[in-house]
Amino acid sequence: MPATIDTGLTKTERADVARELTKVLADSFAVYLKTHGYHWNVRGPEFFSFHNLLEQQYRDIWAALDEIAERIRALGVLAPQSFSGFGNLTSIKDGDPEKEATAMLKELMQDHETLIATARAAFETASRAGDEASADLMTQRLAAHEKFAWMLRSTLGGR
Repeated sequence: MPATIDTGLTKTERADVARELTKVLADSFAVYLKTHGYHWNVRGPEFFSFHNLLEQQYRDIWAALDEIAERIRALGVLAPQSFSGFGNLTSIKDGDPEKEATAMLKELMQDHETLIATARAAFETASRAGDEASADLMTQRLAAHEKFAWMLRSTLGGR
């Protein structure tokens, strides 16, 4: 007999928050894959700095994937685990290793902005449900992805 979940959130609240976190997980996984792939394939005169910048970012995202998935599980929902599962949930497009370095960075900056919007939606849902733990996790991820977008934007010469 399965144990009941009593965290102060209703089953519907847990399901709503988990649904939004699942989207964050899928977008995060897609950005992780693209960032890691661009880390491998970036080339040009700025290779070393771009390569290192992307490594810092993909390592952070990799660690966050586990935190997000485990939060989904704590809410009593199974986390997606397949490429097709993530592919059906994400709005992030696959990367192209043939792109020039600056095009890679610009695309990743835009992907982080997409992920920021996804995380904000999850934050709002968690806040409405009174799920402070999920809201806190989304606050952390928002700060990380806003920083990553800023770093990429600044590397490209923007504000």
